[in-house]
Amino acid sequence: MLGEIATALGEKKVNIVGLCAATTGGGGMIWMVVDKPAAAKKVFAQNGWQASEEEVMAVTLSDTPGSLGRFASKLGKAGVNIAFVYAGSARAARKLNAYFGVSDLKAALKVRP
Repeated sequence: MLGEIATALGEKKVNIVGLCAATTGGGGMIWMVVDKPAAAKKVFAQNGWQASEEEVMAVTLSDTPGSLGRFASKLGKAGVNIAFVYAGSARAARKLNAYFGVSDLKAALKVRP
């Protein structure tokens, strides 16, 4: 399924910039951040794939031990709960992009890494 979705998005020039996927109990979920949300929504609708949209906070952190912990602690001190996060590093740039689903996006955006 991931192959079908990624291929369909690619054909419409939609770039996936963040991704997390899992299967459970015969089904699955894919969370993704794309560069063209409106085009992605059309692709999902045209293929009959169920989708929902949620705003996330994108943060670039240094790819060093403790950087995620420091930032997550800052969110906690600002009263922001983290519902989910996914991140990845190519190691070449020594940076990683993290995508946070948070309880208060407005407050979270005031917190700097």
